[in-house]
Amino acid sequence: MNSMIQMDSEMHDANLKDSFFDVYDRSSFKQPARTTWMNGWKIEYMAIARPDTLHMTPMVIIGGAFQNFNSYKYCVEQLFASGPIILIDLPSMGANQQISNVDTGESAGILELEDLAHMLGMWLDIVGMQKVAVLGMSLGSVVASCLAHQRPEVVERMILMGVMQKTRKSWRMLLDESLHLMKEQRMDEFGQAVILYLVNHAKMDVTRMSPTAKRLFFRQMAEFTETEQERYDINCNRLLRLNNVPIPECDVLVACGQYDSFTLPHENANFALQCPNMQFAMIANADHVPQLQRRKETMNLFATYLRGESIQPLDGILPMNREQMAQIERRGEERIGVLQPLSYLSHRHSDLTIQVEIEDLNYFGVLLNIQKEGQVEQATQFPRDLALHLEDEEGEFKIECLIFDNTAHQLRALFKHGSFELAERLLRFVQRQKEQTHLLEAV
Repeated sequence: MNSMIQMDSEMHDANLKDSFFDVYDRSSFKQPARTTWMNGWKIEYMAIARPDTLHMTPMVIIGGAFQNFNSYKYCVEQLFASGPIILIDLPSMGANQQISNVDTGESAGILELEDLAHMLGMWLDIVGMQKVAVLGMSLGSVVASCLAHQRPEVVERMILMGVMQKTRKSWRMLLDESLHLMKEQRMDEFGQAVILYLVNHAKMDVTRMSPTAKRLFFRQMAEFTETEQERYDINCNRLLRLNNVPIPECDVLVACGQYDSFTLPHENANFALQCPNMQFAMIANADHVPQLQRRKETMNLFATYLRGESIQPLDGILPMNREQMAQIERRGEERIGVLQPLSYLSHRHSDLTIQVEIEDLNYFGVLLNIQKEGQVEQATQFPRDLALHLEDEEGEFKIECLIFDNTAHQLRALFKHGSFELAERLLRFVQRQKEQTHLLEAV
């Protein structure tokens, strides 16, 4: 009798799965998203599968803040060998434009990332998914980790890419600066800043992100509608309020780009080291968006892991053991001295200037010495309004700074990147300083 009940249950689950998933073909991504309404909130999703792997555990993909389903068009085909795919956009995430509850009028900003994970867990119950694998990327990695913490019985295994447990101060300042630019409606600068924060411009020669992809990415940001700006504000503030990302107990693969400058490799590794059942790998010659730069290698990594096979021999993948992970360099780019260290900071809204000596710098930031009494304190009153003046063979140029640390006679600042042209000029400046320093050392 019990075996009959079990058989009936298994047939019911199989029938449910058959009716839930659409058979994938090349036109699947041209179809409108399916929707589920939950207490005035809208969940948008696609459920697609290949008939030969329909019986396997489905994978739920939770993307970052702004990927739409079409972003995954050329990614999911490599994953179908590992089972059915569910692409999901929770309120105000991905392409889901909902920014207020249709019943209460409340802003989607009241939904913390833990709330979105809870909503996802309830949705999985509604559609009858008893076991899933989960792929969370960037912002989606936090939702995925929260889901695994809240509903460990549902999550069979998990892939996280671009994750950190605690947000660093400099990272929060960059997000906050992008919000300032958007609110000031400096949208061209905002669009370039977002790209320059997400994409490691200092490594473009090896990540080989195409100029077309960068340009399209920029236009998407610079041309944000009012709703998209509000969604950006909502998602940024969710991240800025984030105190801690829970550690999943399930089997998990943590991955990141080798040159990720947004969620640093050592931050991804530190998160993985706390997971009891983990594997860790870097995608070679990629930054925060490996799915755009190294799609084949990235998806092959994911599919191999999901099939339970070894990731060790994969091309373009750098697996690491715990000892290697603990030794990852915290700073992604070396700091260098400059041949003409004397310079000054200027205020963008007044005639204030502060004399400084450049201790060292790289593409991302600078350490400055200030000897004159009281000027460090003066500079810290304007953490986002000062610019460092530099000089190359083309003449003088300046780059705005975000001051995030200081001592009695030193300032540490990030460079505010909001211009592709200025970013390229700074890279050339840094490279020349390296070359000239090496020449002097060789004499």
